[in-house]
Amino acid sequence: MNKRVIYPLLALAAAAVVAALLIVSKPAPVGEDYIPPPTTVRTVRVQKRAEYLTVRSQGTVEPRTQSQLIPEVSGRVVWMAPALVAGGAFEEGDTLLRIDPADYQNSVERSGALLTRAKVEREHARDELDRLKTLHSQNLASQSQLDEAERRYLVADANFTESNINLQQAQRDLSRTEITAPYRGRVRNEQVDLGQFVSRGSSMATIYANDYAEIRLPIAPNQITYLDISITGQLQADPPAPVSVSSDFGRIKFIWNGELVRLEAEIDSRSRMIYGVARIRNEDFADSPPLSVGLFVQAEIQGRLVQDVIRLPRSAMRDANQVLVVNADNRLSFRQVSVLRVEHDEVLISKGLEDGERVCISPLQTVVEGMRVQAVEA
Repeated sequence: MNKRVIYPLLALAAAAVVAALLIVSKPAPVGEDYIPPPTTVRTVRVQKRAEYLTVRSQGTVEPRTQSQLIPEVSGRVVWMAPALVAGGAFEEGDTLLRIDPADYQNSVERSGALLTRAKVEREHARDELDRLKTLHSQNLASQSQLDEAERRYLVADANFTESNINLQQAQRDLSRTEITAPYRGRVRNEQVDLGQFVSRGSSMATIYANDYAEIRLPIAPNQITYLDISITGQLQADPPAPVSVSSDFGRIKFIWNGELVRLEAEIDSRSRMIYGVARIRNEDFADSPPLSVGLFVQAEIQGRLVQDVIRLPRSAMRDANQVLVVNADNRLSFRQVSVLRVEHDEVLISKGLEDGERVCISPLQTVVEGMRVQAVEA
């Protein structure tokens, strides 16, 4: 045979023999159990404590007292206070506006003159009555003369009383030509000007007191139980429920503290909310701007105190009332709990957990009871 054919065949046969020997002589594989690495989870160590339940709301600042400035007499406006403009501030008792008093001064003088005449006539009628009584007792005057004297005296006395009342009315009308502020406050708007004729009963301005501010806060009916108060009416709690309101002025956040003074008497038919009224005393915040009427604020009402509750992030909840507890061996177990309240990002747990236990707050897709984890405290 040709050597070019024999030698390659011999080489291939030798390689096959060597490969077969290597395969036959290799050691058998040793099996080992596979242990998957534990899943890393974040945990929090729970601690029971006492907490005040809070109710968050929002509303618009309104004046506690608001009045229409209405004249009780008619006339031409002859003087206006510089403060009687929209936004003007005034103190209690300040004169805000004067109406031309000339006609009312004349009425006072006229009424005074009529009163003087009525007084003289009454005195004359009384003296005449006394004289006729003496004459009648001496049988020198008839009964008809005495009756006529008594009638004249009664008429004179009635005229005196009427004149006195008219004088008092004229004096009151004269005093009403000067309109004064009933309290310290500000002007919301005004509709009068110098020289204008105003009629009795027409509105000239709207003013409001700025010692207190009030805020109507909508509260869901199911949150009333957190406040531990009656459904309607004036609140009798002592002290009243504290309220903290806040608003942003640019990059600065101001906070005012007040109290919840009452709940309105009905549930709003459109929003199905109960409105509570918070009152803020402006004088208590010298370093903060006063609560301006119309300002939109956020509010937080402090409710009743609850004992032995645990606060957890909402990510710790599995289903509606389960959490995952990490035991001492770093294994997960499901635990039923009682949820007292669900807030925006947190929940309050009233039962089911003990102090010092670790609760998983990491979102896990698949969980098996007893699964081993590597816990990292948040």
